[in-house]
Amino acid sequence: MNFAPKAVILLAVLGLAACNNPDKYGSGNGVVDPGGAYGSGTGDGSVSQGSISDPNSPAYFNAAVGDMVHFVVDQSTLTDEARNILAGQAKWLNAHGKYSAIIEGHADEQGTREYNLALGARRASAVQEFLISQGVAGSRLRTVSYGKERPLAVCSSEDCYAKNRRAVTVISLGAGS
Repeated sequence: MNFAPKAVILLAVLGLAACNNPDKYGSGNGVVDPGGAYGSGTGDGSVSQGSISDPNSPAYFNAAVGDMVHFVVDQSTLTDEARNILAGQAKWLNAHGKYSAIIEGHADEQGTREYNLALGARRASAVQEFLISQGVAGSRLRTVSYGKERPLAVCSSEDCYAKNRRAVTVISLGAGS
């Protein structure tokens, strides 16, 4: 037996081995939750999404209040629409003190990685500052910038780029205060 058939057999075995645990992350529904923010709600610090109709649930926050605001090209200044959404987020967070939030800053794919990381950080910071100005304790808020590394849409049109210029508020149990 020469080298090529051995290599093919080895790759096939490794490929099958990679498929042996489809529920590796314990989601049970095919959804991967890398941050763990929306786990089982079993008392281990994870959060159940809950129901969109339950005003105390993360699902309600995401859908009814809105977990995302958008920005203009190369800007970190909040638009009027963003301020309205963030005012709702602040109201919800102030009424639900057991939750904290990570504010993710994002950018579109135009520009360098370094520029977009800095822009994402400014966007997340602008959201954080607004929420604090609305009475949310700063100890409950953290920021992270992903720059252009986690796009909602991969594209090369303005409509598509606009979807990626955003800040997302991800809530989880465990207030910092």
